[in-house]
Amino acid sequence: MKKNSFLLSVALMLSASLTAQTKHWTLQECIDYAMQHNITLQRAKLQLQSSKEDVSQSKAALLPSLNASTNHNLSYRPWQESGMATVTNGTVNTGIDKTSYNGSYGLNASWTVWNGNRNRNQVKLNKLSEGQAELGIQETANSIQEKIAQLYVQILYLEEAVKVNEESLKTSKKNEERGQEMVKVGKMSKADLAQLSSQRATDEYNIVSAETQVKNYKLQLKQLLEIMGDEEFDIAVPDASATTDQLALDQVPAVMSVYELALASRPEIQSAEMAVKSSDVSIDIAKAGHMPTVNLTASAGSNTNSLSNNGWGNQMKFNFNSGAGISVTMPIFDQRQTKTNVNKARLQRETNLLALQDKQKQLYQTIENFWLDATNNQQKFRAALATVESERQSYGLLQEKFNVGLTNIVELMSGKDRLLQAEQNCLQSKYMTILNMQMLKFYQGRKL
Repeated sequence: MKKNSFLLSVALMLSASLTAQTKHWTLQECIDYAMQHNITLQRAKLQLQSSKEDVSQSKAALLPSLNASTNHNLSYRPWQESGMATVTNGTVNTGIDKTSYNGSYGLNASWTVWNGNRNRNQVKLNKLSEGQAELGIQETANSIQEKIAQLYVQILYLEEAVKVNEESLKTSKKNEERGQEMVKVGKMSKADLAQLSSQRATDEYNIVSAETQVKNYKLQLKQLLEIMGDEEFDIAVPDASATTDQLALDQVPAVMSVYELALASRPEIQSAEMAVKSSDVSIDIAKAGHMPTVNLTASAGSNTNSLSNNGWGNQMKFNFNSGAGISVTMPIFDQRQTKTNVNKARLQRETNLLALQDKQKQLYQTIENFWLDATNNQQKFRAALATVESERQSYGLLQEKFNVGLTNIVELMSGKDRLLQAEQNCLQSKYMTILNMQMLKFYQGRKL
């Protein structure tokens, strides 16, 4: 007996320890974790690094280039008849070298002095692309934060819905127990008791259904945070319902005030504006096709040959040569390529302007939808609070009448259904208000 008690104590301690280790994530913790681990966001950061490399490369293209070269050749002439004659102690010796070796060594430099500012404008264009890549990271981060907020609020709503259904189940069980007592004394038929049992079973089903939805949304949030494995995952639920009630009753910000702040801060708008600036630079780059190109070149080199009487060092010295030059290329007729490039760059600018206007329109529509949903659901929530209180009092009176046999089962169940529906409507309108108001604040540039 003592052994069993000891084992039970150990099991309870382990269970309590595991429960204590389950981390309850706040919304800010979810966002911070996602900013560090989300794969989509990491890809956007890699794209930024690639854009930085393009900027560095275009800056380096403004400098002269320098390269060294060397060539080595071995020749073999098997049927060569003439060779080199030498005199030694009055004797003439003739040698034929069928194999010979030669080498060359050189340094070459080149610098584009002027090409219609194409190279400098390319630096500007790459810097704008880098800026767009940075904004792309912010845009991706904002999208992830919005998804996290939606899932988080949905979980909060369902967690509270589970509690409502649990309270409803408690009431259904009490009604069923009271009905069983009334059947025993002959004050209720078994058919009416079956309806009470059916309502209790329905409440149990509603709890299971809500809990399943909670698990599903928690899984989606866990996957969004890139959390792998069987690690327990849960969110931090506010201690009191009054906290969320107050959030839902806050003043809804005006549409235009949110829109004006969003225009100045949202990355998708800034990225679209940068695209227009990039088009202006692209037009200048295309126009450079009409301009002359001026290049400076310089070279220095030497060569050696094994057939020479001079040593390698003397050959390098006496065969040394150097030079410098300038080249000017003037386009005259390029088969309309430059004109086509300029026209297409201008068309792209018009396309980007339309894209900017479309982004601005979409932003306004998004904010307006958030505002409309927040306003409508807040009004529904205010009305639902009064409805819930009224239905709760009404159902309380029906329960008292039912307990003393003054009301029938149909009225009791109808009153309970009305109360449950009112509570569900109140929860839904409350959390929809919270979500949409948080989105409005987020579009103002504030943290979720």
